Amino acid sequence: MDSIEVVLVMLLAVVASAYLTRLLPRAVPLPLVQIALGALIAAKSTRGVDLEPDLFFLVFLPPLLFLDGWRIPKSGLLRDKGTILELALGLVVFTVLGAGLLIHWLIPAMPLPVAFALAAIISPTDPIAVSSIAATTPIPKRLMHILEGESLLNDASGLVCFRFAVAAAMTGAFSVSTAGLTFVWLVVAGIGAGVGVTMLVTWAQRWLTCRFGEPVGSPILVNLLLPFGAYLVAERMHASGILAAVAAGITMSYVELNGHALANTRIQRSAVWDTVQFALNGIMFVLLGEQLPDIFRGASATIEESGHLNPWWLAVYAVAINVGLLMLRMLWVWASLRLTIFKQKIRHQPRMKINPRLLLATTLAGARGAITLAGVLTLPLAMPDGSPFPARSLTIFLACSVILVSLLVASLGLPRLLAGMTFPPEPEEQREEDLARRAAANAAIVAIEHTQVVLMEAESCVDPEAYPQAAARVIAFYEHKLKEVDPENDAAWRKTDHAEKELRLAALDAERTTIYDLARHDRISDDISRKLVREIDLMEARYR
Repeated sequence: MDSIEVVLVMLLAVVASAYLTRLLPRAVPLPLVQIALGALIAAKSTRGVDLEPDLFFLVFLPPLLFLDGWRIPKSGLLRDKGTILELALGLVVFTVLGAGLLIHWLIPAMPLPVAFALAAIISPTDPIAVSSIAATTPIPKRLMHILEGESLLNDASGLVCFRFAVAAAMTGAFSVSTAGLTFVWLVVAGIGAGVGVTMLVTWAQRWLTCRFGEPVGSPILVNLLLPFGAYLVAERMHASGILAAVAAGITMSYVELNGHALANTRIQRSAVWDTVQFALNGIMFVLLGEQLPDIFRGASATIEESGHLNPWWLAVYAVAINVGLLMLRMLWVWASLRLTIFKQKIRHQPRMKINPRLLLATTLAGARGAITLAGVLTLPLAMPDGSPFPARSLTIFLACSVILVSLLVASLGLPRLLAGMTFPPEPEEQREEDLARRAAANAAIVAIEHTQVVLMEAESCVDPEAYPQAAARVIAFYEHKLKEVDPENDAAWRKTDHAEKELRLAALDAERTTIYDLARHDRISDDISRKLVREIDLMEARYR
């Protein structure tokens, strides 16, 4: 099977995995299904996919990290910034040191820099893997925001540590002062490149749109290319392309607040990015499964380097490393919570209690995934003198085993651990939504009244009496929306929400069926049919 055909089969496997997860028990997460399908592809094909490490890194990581930075809730990120930084930076360094020494102790034949490189690449958690598990598990929203923020930032910190460790393995030298200065440059220049490229591209696109209009599809394509541009610019500056992609995504989220993009562009762009994210993450896990047989054979061939001949020692190493990672994570999370309680005591604030089940849930939720796979496959094939990179196959195998075991532990452990737990509702979100709806409705009424006067006084106005009637109807619609979010009428209006939603959905379905029926009998054109169905679909998306 040719490489192109294998890629196409992988894309079909990603599509099939989405349907298989609906047939399998809810405890089976999507990444595990995709890994299994990848292994099946490897069993049926005679030729796999060989990707250059740098190309693999460039194709998969920038868009995924860009999207993580764009979509992560900024309010939660700022509210829990202390806890997130402790996990994303402190825990990564703690894991690199602790797990690196553990791996070198387990496998003395693996050089210490290579052990640290393996520890660094298995330190970042994966938000997609956690989200797929959380879809069937009642994880508190605040904890999910912390886990998302951790996974966003520890991608960058883990990959930067990985880069230092690989450089030390290649050169045989490591200087703390040089590493410190290099780290500062990587961070500052990487973030600057991401912010600068995003702002420059946004300004140029806005200027071109004002001068020449907006071509269909052009803004979406520019948005898709943006993370690659930020990544490549940072790499040319010998800075961190990973941080550049993250910074570009976060900057894009603030640029969007200007509201310059057209509504139609935002809708189409969101759908395109959802597809890209699903496809890239799916292919990453399918590719992991497809390469597992070769990875296992390569690791078995190098097991002799560790002083053992029995391949079952691979399983011993995998279990020991995973247990070590869980213990390190639990220890750090517990210490972080104790530090938070100590700060609350000093500030005379109400002190929280450590819930053992949530402590263990935070530990198990540290599943690894696409970032670990993408990073470990970028290990160099050879040393500067031409000799093979030491224990490369074994390192890749152990990283893949961490992905598999962490996914299994999280998918099997979290539902049972959190079963029966009830979490208090988060009224803050409802209050913020009601505040936004009231402010938007009041602003709309003011704009209607002002626009009505302007249109009636315009020279092109044909029938001035039509505008008061139209304005009254539109204002009545917004006054109805204001009553829905009126605190005094809150209980009464909330009771009708579900009933109104079901009735509106039934009405929209009837509208769509009728339009399709008219189009099938050639009573309306395809263009009119598509236009009206799109309007109905947007309304349905609002109520769903």
